[in-house]
Amino acid sequence: MARVRPIIPALLGVLALTVVLLLTFGDARLLNYDTAYSLLWGSDVAAGHVPDLAVTYAPTQHPLATALGALLTLPGLGDAPFGETATVIWELLGLVFLGVLGWLVFALGRAWFGLGAGVVAAVIVLTREPVLSYGVRAYVDIPYLCFLLAALLVETRRPKAGTPVLLLLALAGLLRPEAWLFSLAYLAWLQRHGQLRKTHLLVAAAAPLLWALSDLIQTGNPIYSFTETHDAADRLGRITGLQNVPATLPRRLGEILREPGLLAAAGGGLLAWFKLRERTHLPAAAGILALLAFTVLAAAGLPILTRYLLVPATLLAIFAGAGLFGWQQLDPGDPWRPRWILFSVVCSLTFAAFVPKQLQLLRNTHHALADQRAILIELRELSPQVGPPTAGCRITVPNRRAVPQLALWTGNAADSFRSAQEERRYTLPAFSPVSDAIAKKFILNKRDTVTYLPPPPSGPATATGDWWVLTGRCP
Repeated sequence: MARVRPIIPALLGVLALTVVLLLTFGDARLLNYDTAYSLLWGSDVAAGHVPDLAVTYAPTQHPLATALGALLTLPGLGDAPFGETATVIWELLGLVFLGVLGWLVFALGRAWFGLGAGVVAAVIVLTREPVLSYGVRAYVDIPYLCFLLAALLVETRRPKAGTPVLLLLALAGLLRPEAWLFSLAYLAWLQRHGQLRKTHLLVAAAAPLLWALSDLIQTGNPIYSFTETHDAADRLGRITGLQNVPATLPRRLGEILREPGLLAAAGGGLLAWFKLRERTHLPAAAGILALLAFTVLAAAGLPILTRYLLVPATLLAIFAGAGLFGWQQLDPGDPWRPRWILFSVVCSLTFAAFVPKQLQLLRNTHHALADQRAILIELRELSPQVGPPTAGCRITVPNRRAVPQLALWTGNAADSFRSAQEERRYTLPAFSPVSDAIAKKFILNKRDTVTYLPPPPSGPATATGDWWVLTGRCP
């Protein structure tokens, strides 16, 4: 019973945060391109088919996400057209994981640097525009971050806990390979203290082996996810390479934390290391490992993306919480206490000065995502008018971003769609945006090298909405 009681406040905290997120960003939730493919591939698995990972411009597969997609599309759970119920559930799960993230950040901040630090860290993380954007769009990076932080929390409360930590890291490792480095480091830690067991090795090896097995079964290549991600980064013109890390890494962290967060994290980290060193060992080690993993992936030719830095950014947010409230952990007579308080005041004023700008960023993000959700909803409503899927009917869409959703809603295979952006022309039947402004809202990705959108198809419209025009239909 004593073990159950601490879970209740955690569940209530997650529930409260999820409700707040649902009320503020629930009307902007949607599945991003990568997650939509996980749901599509999961539906193939649920139907007993091997997913086709070789679709042009398909994202990297994540085994745990594909497994969830299979679970959500098991017979009896979906409706017609299949995928709608599963989509809604996954969208809501995205908000739930944001709530879990907020509670985990609070719990770690409180455990390491006190209650005030935990509250501030959670507020910082859940008000950062990239974090909310990734969570509302149900990116797998948020659940990955949650599993990793949960492993840190278990280790904080039960040092050298062993198997529970490795199990959480294994789940994280089925979403992102960076977790494998954390597992290796943790094995070395257990070995150093004479507590390494054979079962620990098996659990740590599970994620990379399962990922390789998944790639092998689906493509015949056990390292397909790595090679395809590398090749896709080249095709899309992503920033890659070790030489770009020094200039790109600080900028990407700044995109997440913004100036006040970076200031508080830098000062909080230094003060905590100087005065509360024992408490900083675990978060500092985790942050260094996260940066090392990021650097290794960049050196291997994988893209340097903002969401790949969510782990170090979150740990820095906890240090920022320490910057504002870590002084409460010092003795009243400590000469550094008033100095720390003065730094806290400076940081608080800086955060206050940036509140209007931060609120505007969040409003802009909300409006942009709400528009994208409306665009997707209308696309789903118009999709039945294309007609029943046939072998010879290939539907053209403006670019690849609409492919996995349409495949889910129409029952067509993903490779039955054409991309006007990549092929530089529309062929009928086709969905096209009603205007260039709509194309800029949803269709084009400014960071892609391919941003050309051909003129809309000619001929009478089969159906027209606020966002989309359907021209032609399948026979």
